[in-house]
Amino acid sequence: MNNPDWNHIRAFLATAETGSLSAGARKLGLTQPTLSRQVAALEADLGVLLFERLGRGLALTSAGHDLLNHSRTMGAAAEALSLAATGQAQAIEGTVRITASDVMSAYVLPPALHQLRRRAPRLTIDVVAANDIRDLMRREADIAIRHVRPDQPELIARLVRESHAHFYAASSYLGRRGRPQSPEDMSRHDFVGFADLERSIEFMAPLGIHLTAQNFRIKSTSGLASWELVKQGFGICPMMTAVADPTPGIERLLPGLDPITFPIWLTTHRELHTSRRIRLVFDLLADFLCHI
Repeated sequence: MNNPDWNHIRAFLATAETGSLSAGARKLGLTQPTLSRQVAALEADLGVLLFERLGRGLALTSAGHDLLNHSRTMGAAAEALSLAATGQAQAIEGTVRITASDVMSAYVLPPALHQLRRRAPRLTIDVVAANDIRDLMRREADIAIRHVRPDQPELIARLVRESHAHFYAASSYLGRRGRPQSPEDMSRHDFVGFADLERSIEFMAPLGIHLTAQNFRIKSTSGLASWELVKQGFGICPMMTAVADPTPGIERLLPGLDPITFPIWLTTHRELHTSRRIRLVFDLLADFLCHI
Protein backbone atom coordinates (compact mmCIF):
# COMPACT_ATOMS: atom_id res chain seq x y z
CA MET A 1 0.00 0.00 0.00
CA ASN A 2 1.26 3.48 -0.91
CA ASN A 3 1.19 6.26 1.68
CA PRO A 4 -2.19 7.94 1.10
CA ASP A 5 -2.19 11.49 -0.24
CA TRP A 6 -3.63 14.00 2.27
CA ASN A 7 -5.72 15.59 -0.49
CA HIS A 8 -7.32 12.20 -1.12
CA ILE A 9 -8.06 11.74 2.59
CA ARG A 10 -9.50 15.24 2.73
CA ALA A 11 -11.74 14.42 -0.25
CA PHE A 12 -12.95 11.26 1.51
CA LEU A 13 -13.64 13.17 4.74
CA ALA A 14 -15.64 15.91 2.98
CA THR A 15 -17.68 13.33 1.07
CA ALA A 16 -18.36 11.26 4.19
CA GLU A 17 -19.45 14.28 6.25
CA THR A 18 -21.69 15.83 3.59
CA GLY A 19 -23.13 12.57 2.21
CA SER A 20 -22.54 13.22 -1.48
CA LEU A 21 -19.79 14.01 -3.96
CA SER A 22 -21.47 17.24 -5.07
CA ALA A 23 -21.79 18.58 -1.51
CA GLY A 24 -18.24 17.47 -0.68
CA ALA A 25 -16.94 19.23 -3.77
CA ARG A 26 -18.73 22.45 -2.79
CA LYS A 27 -17.27 22.25 0.70
CA LEU A 28 -13.72 22.00 -0.64
CA GLY A 29 -14.19 24.33 -3.60
CA LEU A 30 -13.48 21.55 -6.09
CA THR A 31 -15.35 20.21 -9.09
CA GLN A 32 -17.28 16.99 -8.55
CA PRO A 33 -15.16 15.00 -11.07
CA THR A 34 -11.97 16.10 -9.29
CA LEU A 35 -13.32 15.04 -5.91
CA SER A 36 -14.54 11.73 -7.34
CA ARG A 37 -11.09 11.00 -8.78
CA GLN A 38 -9.44 11.76 -5.43
CA VAL A 39 -11.79 9.42 -3.55
CA ALA A 40 -11.22 6.71 -6.16
CA ALA A 41 -7.47 7.20 -5.84
CA LEU A 42 -7.67 6.73 -2.06
CA GLU A 43 -9.70 3.54 -2.52
CA ALA A 44 -7.07 2.29 -4.95
CA ASP A 45 -4.25 3.16 -2.53
CA LEU A 46 -5.97 1.36 0.34
CA GLY A 47 -7.36 -1.50 -1.71
CA VAL A 48 -10.86 -1.12 -0.17
CA LEU A 49 -14.27 0.20 -1.15
CA LEU A 50 -15.16 3.22 1.00
CA PHE A 51 -18.63 4.13 -0.30
CA GLU A 52 -21.71 2.40 -1.65
CA ARG A 53 -24.25 4.26 -3.76
CA LEU A 54 -27.77 4.57 -2.34
CA GLY A 55 -29.93 6.33 -4.92
CA ARG A 56 -28.40 9.76 -5.38
CA GLY A 57 -26.49 9.61 -2.11
CA LEU A 58 -23.56 7.67 -0.74
CA ALA A 59 -23.28 5.41 2.29
CA LEU A 60 -20.05 4.47 4.05
CA THR A 61 -18.97 0.87 3.89
CA SER A 62 -17.58 -0.87 6.94
CA ALA A 63 -14.07 0.04 5.81
CA GLY A 64 -15.21 3.64 5.32
CA HIS A 65 -16.52 3.83 8.89
CA ASP A 66 -13.21 2.48 10.17
CA LEU A 67 -11.30 5.16 8.29
CA LEU A 68 -13.59 8.07 9.17
CA ASN A 69 -12.45 8.71 12.77
CA HIS A 70 -8.79 8.50 11.78
CA SER A 71 -9.47 10.97 8.95
CA ARG A 72 -11.15 13.39 11.33
CA THR A 73 -8.14 13.27 13.62
CA MET A 74 -5.86 14.03 10.67
CA GLY A 75 -8.18 16.85 9.58
CA ALA A 76 -8.06 18.51 12.98
CA ALA A 77 -4.28 18.24 13.03
CA ALA A 78 -4.03 19.70 9.53
CA GLU A 79 -6.28 22.61 10.50
CA ALA A 80 -4.16 23.37 13.55
CA LEU A 81 -1.01 23.23 11.40
CA SER A 82 -2.56 25.58 8.85
CA LEU A 83 -3.49 28.13 11.49
CA ALA A 84 -0.01 27.98 12.97
CA ALA A 85 1.55 28.44 9.54
CA THR A 86 -0.60 31.47 8.72
CA GLY A 87 0.49 33.49 11.69
CA GLN A 88 -1.35 32.10 14.71
CA ALA A 89 -5.11 32.54 14.83
CA GLN A 90 -4.73 33.63 18.46
CA ALA A 91 -3.03 36.81 17.24
CA ILE A 92 -5.64 37.81 14.64
CA GLU A 93 -7.29 41.11 15.59
CA GLY A 94 -9.94 43.45 14.28
CA THR A 95 -13.71 43.48 13.80
CA VAL A 96 -15.74 41.19 11.56
CA ARG A 97 -19.38 42.04 10.89
CA ILE A 98 -21.65 39.06 10.21
CA THR A 99 -25.21 39.64 9.03
CA ALA A 100 -27.88 36.94 9.33
CA SER A 101 -31.59 36.74 10.04
CA ASP A 102 -32.61 37.47 13.61
CA VAL A 103 -33.64 33.84 14.15
CA MET A 104 -30.34 32.49 12.86
CA SER A 105 -28.39 35.10 14.81
CA ALA A 106 -30.10 34.16 18.07
CA TYR A 107 -30.54 30.40 17.78
CA VAL A 108 -28.02 29.05 15.25
CA LEU A 109 -24.87 31.18 15.37
CA PRO A 110 -23.94 31.19 19.09
CA PRO A 111 -22.09 27.82 19.05
CA ALA A 112 -20.05 29.05 16.06
CA LEU A 113 -19.27 32.28 17.90
CA HIS A 114 -18.01 30.26 20.87
CA GLN A 115 -15.67 28.44 18.48
CA LEU A 116 -14.45 31.78 17.14
CA ARG A 117 -13.81 33.10 20.64
CA ARG A 118 -11.67 30.07 21.45
CA ARG A 119 -9.77 30.15 18.17
CA ALA A 120 -9.27 33.90 17.80
CA PRO A 121 -9.94 35.56 21.18
CA ARG A 122 -8.70 38.96 20.02
CA LEU A 123 -11.28 39.22 17.26
CA THR A 124 -14.36 41.39 17.78
CA ILE A 125 -17.53 39.98 16.20
CA ASP A 126 -20.40 42.31 15.35
CA VAL A 127 -23.60 40.35 14.61
CA VAL A 128 -25.99 42.37 12.44
CA ALA A 129 -29.31 40.60 13.01
CA ALA A 130 -31.47 41.69 10.09
CA ASN A 131 -34.11 40.00 7.95
CA ASP A 132 -33.51 42.24 4.95
CA ILE A 133 -30.61 41.60 2.58
CA ARG A 134 -27.77 43.82 3.74
CA ASP A 135 -25.63 45.23 0.95
CA LEU A 136 -22.08 43.94 1.25
CA MET A 137 -21.10 46.34 -1.51
CA ARG A 138 -21.68 49.26 0.88
CA ARG A 139 -19.72 47.44 3.62
CA GLU A 140 -22.77 47.14 5.89
CA ALA A 141 -21.34 43.73 6.74
CA ASP A 142 -18.27 41.69 5.91
CA ILE A 143 -19.98 38.27 5.72
CA ALA A 144 -23.63 37.53 4.98
CA ILE A 145 -25.60 34.36 5.67
CA ARG A 146 -28.62 34.31 3.41
CA HIS A 147 -31.04 32.01 1.60
CA VAL A 148 -30.59 33.64 -1.81
CA ARG A 149 -27.47 33.80 -3.94
CA PRO A 150 -26.14 37.31 -4.65
CA ASP A 151 -25.75 38.24 -8.29
CA GLN A 152 -23.10 40.97 -7.99
CA PRO A 153 -19.84 39.88 -9.67
CA GLU A 154 -17.79 41.62 -6.94
CA LEU A 155 -19.11 39.14 -4.36
CA ILE A 156 -18.12 35.54 -3.85
CA ALA A 157 -20.63 33.08 -2.45
CA ARG A 158 -20.48 29.51 -1.25
CA LEU A 159 -23.53 27.26 -1.13
CA VAL A 160 -22.94 25.73 2.27
CA ARG A 161 -25.82 23.28 2.28
CA GLU A 162 -29.50 22.69 1.64
CA SER A 163 -31.29 23.00 4.98
CA HIS A 164 -34.76 21.90 6.04
CA ALA A 165 -37.82 23.34 7.74
CA HIS A 166 -41.12 21.86 8.89
CA PHE A 167 -44.35 23.17 10.34
CA TYR A 168 -44.51 23.52 14.13
CA ALA A 169 -46.92 24.56 16.85
CA ALA A 170 -46.94 24.64 20.63
CA SER A 171 -48.44 21.69 22.50
CA SER A 172 -50.67 24.21 24.30
CA TYR A 173 -52.15 25.37 20.98
CA LEU A 174 -52.61 21.83 19.68
CA GLY A 175 -54.29 20.81 22.91
CA ARG A 176 -56.92 23.50 22.29
CA ARG A 177 -57.34 23.22 18.52
CA GLY A 178 -56.41 19.60 17.81
CA ARG A 179 -53.52 18.13 15.82
CA PRO A 180 -53.90 18.38 12.05
CA GLN A 181 -53.66 15.05 10.26
CA SER A 182 -53.35 16.34 6.68
CA PRO A 183 -52.46 19.50 4.76
CA GLU A 184 -56.18 20.11 4.32
CA ASP A 185 -56.59 20.11 8.12
CA MET A 186 -53.89 22.79 8.35
CA SER A 187 -56.07 25.14 6.33
CA ARG A 188 -58.49 25.35 9.25
CA HIS A 189 -55.84 26.39 11.78
CA ASP A 190 -54.32 29.66 12.95
CA PHE A 191 -50.93 30.68 11.60
CA VAL A 192 -48.43 33.18 12.93
CA GLY A 193 -47.48 35.51 10.09
CA PHE A 194 -43.96 36.57 9.27
CA ALA A 195 -42.85 38.84 6.41
CA ASP A 196 -45.14 39.11 3.37
CA LEU A 197 -48.47 37.31 3.84
CA GLU A 198 -49.26 37.06 0.14
CA ARG A 199 -45.97 35.31 -0.53
CA SER A 200 -46.58 32.97 2.42
CA ILE A 201 -50.04 32.06 1.13
CA GLU A 202 -48.69 31.48 -2.39
CA PHE A 203 -45.82 29.37 -1.04
CA MET A 204 -48.09 27.05 0.96
CA ALA A 205 -50.72 26.46 -1.73
CA PRO A 206 -48.66 23.87 -3.71
CA LEU A 207 -48.21 21.95 -0.43
CA GLY A 208 -51.97 21.52 -0.21
CA ILE A 209 -52.27 24.12 2.56
CA HIS A 210 -54.78 26.66 1.29
CA LEU A 211 -54.79 29.75 3.47
CA THR A 212 -56.26 33.23 3.41
CA ALA A 213 -55.48 36.35 5.39
CA GLN A 214 -58.08 35.13 7.90
CA ASN A 215 -55.68 32.38 8.98
CA PHE A 216 -53.16 35.02 10.09
CA ARG A 217 -54.76 36.76 13.04
CA ILE A 218 -51.38 37.70 14.46
CA LYS A 219 -48.11 38.50 12.71
CA SER A 220 -44.80 40.30 13.11
CA THR A 221 -41.98 41.55 10.93
CA SER A 222 -39.58 40.02 13.46
CA GLY A 223 -38.71 36.36 13.11
CA LEU A 224 -37.83 36.22 16.79
CA ALA A 225 -41.15 37.71 17.81
CA SER A 226 -43.05 35.38 15.48
CA TRP A 227 -41.32 32.32 16.90
CA GLU A 228 -42.01 33.48 20.44
CA LEU A 229 -45.69 33.87 19.54
CA VAL A 230 -45.70 30.29 18.25
CA LYS A 231 -44.11 29.12 21.51
CA GLN A 232 -46.81 31.00 23.41
CA GLY A 233 -49.55 29.06 21.60
CA PHE A 234 -50.84 31.54 19.02
CA GLY A 235 -50.62 29.23 16.01
CA ILE A 236 -48.53 27.38 13.45
CA CYS A 237 -45.50 28.49 11.44
CA PRO A 238 -42.67 26.91 9.44
CA MET A 239 -39.26 26.93 11.12
CA MET A 240 -35.78 25.51 10.59
CA THR A 241 -35.47 22.07 12.15
CA ALA A 242 -32.20 23.15 13.78
CA VAL A 243 -34.14 25.82 15.69
CA ALA A 244 -37.48 24.14 16.30
CA ASP A 245 -36.67 20.50 17.09
CA PRO A 246 -34.75 21.29 20.32
CA THR A 247 -37.41 23.75 21.56
CA PRO A 248 -39.37 22.46 24.59
CA GLY A 249 -43.15 22.48 24.26
CA ILE A 250 -43.06 22.56 20.46
CA GLU A 251 -44.31 19.75 18.19
CA ARG A 252 -43.51 19.04 14.56
CA LEU A 253 -46.68 18.72 12.47
CA LEU A 254 -47.36 16.24 9.69
CA PRO A 255 -44.05 14.33 9.99
CA GLY A 256 -44.81 12.48 6.76
CA LEU A 257 -44.88 15.72 4.77
CA ASP A 258 -41.77 16.41 2.71
CA PRO A 259 -39.56 19.01 4.41
CA ILE A 260 -39.33 22.54 3.10
CA THR A 261 -35.86 22.79 1.56
CA PHE A 262 -33.93 26.04 1.32
CA PRO A 263 -30.30 26.94 0.58
CA ILE A 264 -27.82 28.54 2.96
CA TRP A 265 -25.38 30.84 1.16
CA LEU A 266 -22.29 32.31 2.76
CA THR A 267 -21.16 35.48 1.00
CA THR A 268 -18.37 38.01 1.27
CA HIS A 269 -16.75 40.67 -0.88
CA ARG A 270 -14.10 39.27 -3.22
CA GLU A 271 -11.58 41.80 -1.90
CA LEU A 272 -12.28 40.98 1.75
CA HIS A 273 -11.86 37.26 1.20
CA THR A 274 -8.10 37.87 1.06
CA SER A 275 -8.15 39.27 4.63
CA ARG A 276 -6.85 36.81 7.22
CA ARG A 277 -9.55 37.62 9.75
CA ILE A 278 -12.36 37.51 7.17
CA ARG A 279 -11.04 34.25 5.76
CA LEU A 280 -10.79 32.69 9.21
CA VAL A 281 -14.38 33.60 10.10
CA PHE A 282 -15.72 32.67 6.66
CA ASP A 283 -14.12 29.21 6.71
CA LEU A 284 -15.20 28.50 10.29
CA LEU A 285 -18.79 29.52 9.52
CA ALA A 286 -18.80 27.41 6.36
CA ASP A 287 -17.69 24.33 8.28
CA PHE A 288 -20.13 25.00 11.14
CA LEU A 289 -23.17 25.65 8.93
CA CYS A 290 -22.42 22.56 6.88
CA HIS A 291 -23.16 20.41 9.94
CA ILE A 292 -26.21 22.05 11.51
